[in-house]
Amino acid sequence: MVQEYQSPVRVYKHPFELIMAAYVRRFPKCPLIPMFVDSEIISESQSDDGCVLLTERRCTIDIEAPRLLKRIAGVDYLYFIQKNSLNRRDRTLHIEVHNETFSNRVIVRERCSYTVHPENESWTCFEQSASLDIKSFFGFESTAEKIAMKQYASSIKKGKEIIEYYLRELEKEGVTYIPRWTSTVDSGTVTWRHQLPPPSAARAIPVNSAKDGLHCKDSSCSAELVTGSPDDKLDADYIRRYLGDLTPLQESCLIRLRQWLQETHKGKIPKDQHVLRFLRARDFNLDKAREFLCQSLTWRRQHQVDFLLDTWKRPQLLQDYYSGGWHHHDKDGRPLYILRLGQMDTKGLVRALGEEVLLRQVLSINEEGLRRCEENTRVFGRPISSWTCLVDLDGLNMRHLWRPGIKALLRIIEIVEANYPETLGRLLILRAPRVFPVLWTLVSPLIDENTRKKFLVYAGNDYQGPGGLVDYIDREIIPDFLQGDCMCDIPEGGMVPKFLYRTAEELESEENRLLTDSIYKSASIYKGAPYELLIEITEASSVITWDFDVSKGDVVFNIYHSRRAPQPPRKETHGIASLGAVNPQLIDKSWVLGQDYSMVEKALMCREGESVQGSHITRWPGFYILQWRFLSSAACAASSMPRVDDVLASLQVSSHKCKIMYYTEVLASCDFRGSMTSLESCHSGFSQLSGTTTSSTISR
Repeated sequence: MVQEYQSPVRVYKHPFELIMAAYVRRFPKCPLIPMFVDSEIISESQSDDGCVLLTERRCTIDIEAPRLLKRIAGVDYLYFIQKNSLNRRDRTLHIEVHNETFSNRVIVRERCSYTVHPENESWTCFEQSASLDIKSFFGFESTAEKIAMKQYASSIKKGKEIIEYYLRELEKEGVTYIPRWTSTVDSGTVTWRHQLPPPSAARAIPVNSAKDGLHCKDSSCSAELVTGSPDDKLDADYIRRYLGDLTPLQESCLIRLRQWLQETHKGKIPKDQHVLRFLRARDFNLDKAREFLCQSLTWRRQHQVDFLLDTWKRPQLLQDYYSGGWHHHDKDGRPLYILRLGQMDTKGLVRALGEEVLLRQVLSINEEGLRRCEENTRVFGRPISSWTCLVDLDGLNMRHLWRPGIKALLRIIEIVEANYPETLGRLLILRAPRVFPVLWTLVSPLIDENTRKKFLVYAGNDYQGPGGLVDYIDREIIPDFLQGDCMCDIPEGGMVPKFLYRTAEELESEENRLLTDSIYKSASIYKGAPYELLIEITEASSVITWDFDVSKGDVVFNIYHSRRAPQPPRKETHGIASLGAVNPQLIDKSWVLGQDYSMVEKALMCREGESVQGSHITRWPGFYILQWRFLSSAACAASSMPRVDDVLASLQVSSHKCKIMYYTEVLASCDFRGSMTSLESCHSGFSQLSGTTTSSTISR
């Protein structure tokens, strides 16, 4: 497996020429890097005007490895070839490194560059990328890979320190300024000054702009940012200031996942804090975090969670009887949420409001928590990416273990765990009664192990003593109902009057409405069992329009026409039980293509993550069948180039199942204005899922 590394942009607040003077002092050897034993110049050449200097070195490296491994390999040192290209006019230094030792077994590539900061010509930027591919190493491939990654990570951390060390040495010698390069032309001297690139060509390194972003108050700030571009760069100081101290390899995972999203994700790019949470939840395993994050982004888009805080209005009953709310912050600066669960009538809330309303309430709390973390990061001047939750169980009894209530709680926990990882910094459970172990047994299996480690449980009044609440919350903001001095305006809850309860039929009807309040519907496609949708057309020249997103797997989209009415669909028994119920088939197996039905649009292959919109003007009345069929990997083998979409496909839990969410509508010819732009203006929900439309029959 190829290991890759990509550094953030590291900014030196010194001119390029001074950085170069410090850089050359690293050679031929550097005492600050013991593993860098020596180096020698193999070749050196310079352009006639002295502008470009090309230097090739052979570097000797002493890797810290077990003696036995060195004896098996038969080497004491490793040799690398370094090629430097210095352009004094453009003020750039590009470095390429590859291994000379074991080059037939191991491939090591490294690229570094020093360039002028795009917004300040007196500063210098440094970027670094590398790859390691161990094809064979005497049966010790895994060990060699671990040693190499460890050594490389330690050398990365020393890189900036070394430059800064030699800058201090230059300062001690009185060298604080080096003039820019000048070119001599004939008898005269022409002085060339560096010109900054136009704004459109500058790389967006979020040094100051990142701070401004924390002031954002609109709904789009919850977990996502404006659409990014592949040219966006992450600054190392920005990472440390707003995301925290990360190891070099953790920084690399963040940057690579962010770049992957910029290249493949359609729509808004998640904020760096949000991406980092998913990486932490998967221990910085890039493939697992990528799958985890993509599933959550699909969920957010499907349910329009980004607009929840601005579009959803809490019912008055919820405001009166839901005993929870935000209350200042803990000693670490985390936003503090207090939930008086023991005073809450969970059964009454479920019976009066339904599971979906409570789910949206919890989602709105999490969305608000994300906002408050960003605000506290700005206020306290340090990264704050999670909040503290205080749960008061005083009053908890068997009524809270009502089965439908537990069912609602389990579903809410499952959704929160899947879409808000690493957002809970600490959970303080106070005044836990004897019934609490029963509740804990029910819910703990659904809670991630890392999250469970953040739970602190206090029985009775234990929270008042040493090691209790005062260790985590300042005494002056402890709520009055916990014997503190701070008045807390969180509702006290209480019993929901039974006359507000709704019948099971009303709750079912309400929940169905909430579950389908999006105009989009979801469908699953199985291998050998396509999903088919029947549309009856009574008037020729009617227009069938569609818009669908492929949220999982790859599919083939077809449109068929038949003058015969399909028989009532029947569900067939499928041989693989894990696939569940198979889609009912409208096209009978006895039908012959070209006789009983015909294809009216060319088959369209749709990749995972793609949004497809299109329209078809019907030529005849009859029955039209929209079909989405599973696209196997064999059908995709025509292209030899690997695709990022194929990477996602390989990560799916089931390789024989695809998912789509779709919307269709039939328009009379007089209502169709001939472009997808006009359709977008008629249906605002369309533009919320796809930011691009074209006037073609089918667009992506």
